[in-house]
Amino acid sequence: MNKMREISVDKVVINIGVGEPGEPLKRAEQVIKMIVPNKPVQTRAKVKAPTWGIREGLPIGVKVTLRKSKADDFLKKAFQAVDKSIKAKSFDKNGNFGFGIKEYIDLPGTKYDPKIGILGMDVLVSLKRPGFRVRRRKNSNKIGKNHLISKQEAIDFVRNTYGVEVVE
Repeated sequence: MNKMREISVDKVVINIGVGEPGEPLKRAEQVIKMIVPNKPVQTRAKVKAPTWGIREGLPIGVKVTLRKSKADDFLKKAFQAVDKSIKAKSFDKNGNFGFGIKEYIDLPGTKYDPKIGILGMDVLVSLKRPGFRVRRRKNSNKIGKNHLISKQEAIDFVRNTYGVEVVE
């Protein structure tokens, strides 16, 4: 197989949205610190929603980005938390995918903390091929149509690499 056609994980983003600042936000930060070694970053509201008491710039969640071996290790745990099955509609046309974990205690090796309670999270995965760095250059170069990752290629990658069942 051509080395330039090999697919790998670019990054994994773990997101916990709580919808309000204060104590729930601190609990979400504790959960992320418990499950991954990286430091979480607060996410802020981009639009205001007065009925929910959210205004622009208000911190409403936390996220962390994992790359390389940390991303791979976390993905193995996350797939175990969802019983090694995800839906085909979780994949987009560019080969990226995401899924939710209902409770952080579903992750192997994580214990329940009564002070935190129950929190779920979103796991978003971005895939890449060698040469995708061209996309980030200053002169806005494009990647050829044949080199992009299709939905089916991403599904095959997840099945073969992690042994995950993709349900239609």
